[in-house]
Amino acid sequence: MTALTQHDLLHTDLDDGWLRLTMDDPEKRNALSTEMAGALLETLTAVRDDRSVRGITLQGSNRIFCSGGDLKGMAGHIMGGDRETIRTMSEVGGRLFAAFASQPQVTLVLIDGSAMAGGLGLACCADFVAVTPAAKFAFTEVRLGIPPAQIAPFVVRRVGLVAAKKLMLTGSSFGGEKAAEIGLADALVADGEALEAYEQALAEQVRGCAPGAVAATKELAIRAAEHPPHTLAEEAAQVFTDCLLSDEGREGIASFAQKRKPSWAPHD
Repeated sequence: MTALTQHDLLHTDLDDGWLRLTMDDPEKRNALSTEMAGALLETLTAVRDDRSVRGITLQGSNRIFCSGGDLKGMAGHIMGGDRETIRTMSEVGGRLFAAFASQPQVTLVLIDGSAMAGGLGLACCADFVAVTPAAKFAFTEVRLGIPPAQIAPFVVRRVGLVAAKKLMLTGSSFGGEKAAEIGLADALVADGEALEAYEQALAEQVRGCAPGAVAATKELAIRAAEHPPHTLAEEAAQVFTDCLLSDEGREGIASFAQKRKPSWAPHD
């Protein structure tokens, strides 16, 4: 079991193989400051190869998911023309988005308040997104004279090019119902309590699946979105064979033949 570092701005709670991450920086409205991005990256990296961690939930405290980049924290660098520092901050954000999008575990984002700019982009990197009608969204970057540079690929992957351009080129705000309508959110639920119920139901489903197979499936799915099917046939065959002949694969086939639950599934 991975030992997790505790951070002031990021609370971690690991229960029965499900890791819940709560961003908690009320002063900055859970902005992706250098400290917040670093804490998230460190935690995601720490559990990346730990198959005892079956899923990860990311949420924000005080009904704020994330307000986006830490523009106040960057103000001095912006006004001073500090190109190198600004570029480095952007690259760290890019690494965070890429890490969350490619995390081998199932990832879930819960939103019951505001998710703006880079915070909304971070949500687009998750496998599953559940929101309430109280959720509020906007890609505000262009209204501030900047592009949503690092998050653009993940927004396009999440909702498609046409919808992504409509959202990112206008900076328009929208709520939970619209998010569900365009596919940015997978589920629209009534309130915070219903978000927790959604999380529990998803976790129960995921625990019935083989963790190694889940990780392999996620990687193949991501690659399939970027490459024509015929270019992946050989790789897919190799991954399938490796998984089938692994201890996990043999256990799965044995449990099927013996009409019992596999070792990774919850037992009564």
